[in-house]
Amino acid sequence: MNRKILAGAGFICLLGMLVIMNSVVLPDLIMAAQNDAQLSACGPRGQLPAELAGNVDVNARCFELRMYTVDTERVGTGDFNGGIDALHQRFREEEVAIFERNGAEIIGAWQDVESPNTLVYMLAYRDRAHREEVWQGFAADPAWQSLRLKYNVPLQRPQVFMLSNTDYSALK
Repeated sequence: MNRKILAGAGFICLLGMLVIMNSVVLPDLIMAAQNDAQLSACGPRGQLPAELAGNVDVNARCFELRMYTVDTERVGTGDFNGGIDALHQRFREEEVAIFERNGAEIIGAWQDVESPNTLVYMLAYRDRAHREEVWQGFAADPAWQSLRLKYNVPLQRPQVFMLSNTDYSALK
């Protein structure tokens, strides 16, 4: 058999495996990573290590700032069916409601005007343990599973920042 044909067939198999990983496996891995213990502690001063607690409010909440950037090279490939507009529609249509139903407070969502393929949003929780409960409920929510398939947007690895409000912050 011709080497070019074999190389092409091998490439097509590899490409197929990558598409399956990116559309099925990676979203689940990202969800699992959201529960990763490596994320910083957040929440009330008393729940934080001393080196983090000095400027944090006694009753601080846990805030999570998330940045999702669409991987534009994968839009329209495999099962990916949308770009930044589809991602915004996913949030608009039901993702915000799913977060709220599972106990998170949505502080806000923003379009990054300097990076038009990036959605930024912030969630608030009572503390880190509450955050874990919310994400477990969110990941198991059948509405999320359906919504993710309806608006299957390819994303780069999300940027996540865990925050506790300071004792002088207007946002508590």
